[in-house]
Amino acid sequence: MLNQRLQQKLLQKLSPQQIQMIKLLEVPTLQIEERIKKELEENPALEEGADDEDNSSDQEEEGDYEEKDKDQEEFTLEDYIEDDDIPDYRLQTKNNSRDDEKRSEIPFSGGLSFQEHLESQLGLRDLTEKQKILGEYVLGNIDEDGYLRREIENIVDDLAFLQNIEATVEELEEILKIIQDLEPAGVGARTLRECLLLQIEKRGNNNPAIHTARTILETYFEEFTKRHYDKITARLGISDNDLKAAIDEILKLNPKPGGVYSDPFSKTSQPIIPDFILEFSEDGFDLHLNSRNLPELRLSSAYNEMLRSYSKDKNQKKDMKDAVMFVKQKIDSAKWFIDAIRQRQNTLLLTMNAILEYQQEYFIDGDETRLKPMILKDVAEMTGLDISTVSRVANSKFIQTHFGIFPLKFFFSEGLQTDSGEEVSTREIKRILQDFIENEQKRRPLTDEKLTEILQEKGYLIARRTVAKYREQLNIPVARLRREI
Repeated sequence: MLNQRLQQKLLQKLSPQQIQMIKLLEVPTLQIEERIKKELEENPALEEGADDEDNSSDQEEEGDYEEKDKDQEEFTLEDYIEDDDIPDYRLQTKNNSRDDEKRSEIPFSGGLSFQEHLESQLGLRDLTEKQKILGEYVLGNIDEDGYLRREIENIVDDLAFLQNIEATVEELEEILKIIQDLEPAGVGARTLRECLLLQIEKRGNNNPAIHTARTILETYFEEFTKRHYDKITARLGISDNDLKAAIDEILKLNPKPGGVYSDPFSKTSQPIIPDFILEFSEDGFDLHLNSRNLPELRLSSAYNEMLRSYSKDKNQKKDMKDAVMFVKQKIDSAKWFIDAIRQRQNTLLLTMNAILEYQQEYFIDGDETRLKPMILKDVAEMTGLDISTVSRVANSKFIQTHFGIFPLKFFFSEGLQTDSGEEVSTREIKRILQDFIENEQKRRPLTDEKLTEILQEKGYLIARRTVAKYREQLNIPVARLRREI
């Protein structure tokens, strides 16, 4: 049965220029250079250089073609963003080029990526042409932790249907063994157990503790992960000291062999270039954008002149009208891009200035205890920006300070009250929690209930489930799994 009904729906309209600005807002400094370079290559109406005053008035004479702007297509917010993807931490200064002088001083990481590191090693192996192709495809399926999460059978199907390459499970298993022999040790494993075994195999057999560790991983891995040490010692007929020596060997292994390459602060990871430079002196703070190699942009005077001359001809043929429309489209696109870049820079500075003002005490020396509770809504209210806009800035940008480089989302945290009514940052609670756990007796680790009691005794009004949540966010296992013999 068909029904007709009227429905009112409130939609926020975004012009193409606004959408372009939103996209550019998410792009970090390193990628914005490539984005500008690409736009310069694709749009001849866009040029490098300071804005020419003559260009500012060139758009006055655009004849009968102004109507095109009135029919400009609009997009709804829903068309572009179905989910603002706001992260868990919720809901005018100088902009000079002094950083150009200090560009060589700006620390950033560089070197081979994890994928490139593996490919370079595989290239040194004596492989057939088919093995090279299969090896590269398998490497493409290895994740940033160093694991092959995809089943070999599925990779066989992918090669057949997507690459038109026939391969057997045996052929892929053979190339996987070669990959598992690459560095770092443990790469190409399909499970944690296999990852640890690959590493322990490279440690040799001379040490009895390593031999016991291998037996534990091969035969008693489940008991090991559940900390059922009594069962292991009984079944292997070893002492507690022998078990402790074997476990110490296992703990030296890396459960995420690719982690060193995916760590954003690692020297071997992809480059991290700060979007903001913050300097502190006796005169106060000096915040500016890291302009690096960002060129000044302007409209092409040649294209403006071309449009002006075309527009003066009132007796144009169809092909001439098409040429005018093309030129005008390119000029409009260039204007949109220049304005979007300008808005991006202004929005970045506006947001970072608000964060600086809110967390001013922290930025003096980087003392984490001085970080105030701050959520996206706080910065949005200070700047007049939408929460989703603040989220986009905070979620992908870095700032260089005199005490290190930090992602902007580092400065956001929720608040918690003490028994005296003082509001403290949850980051401070997590730091205290981590200190307690690091200094606990490993034979009798602190349970969540005990940690809650300790924090409450110190005046922090916190529930056990909140302690458990913070512990999980710190990637700290429960007390039973932290117990050592």
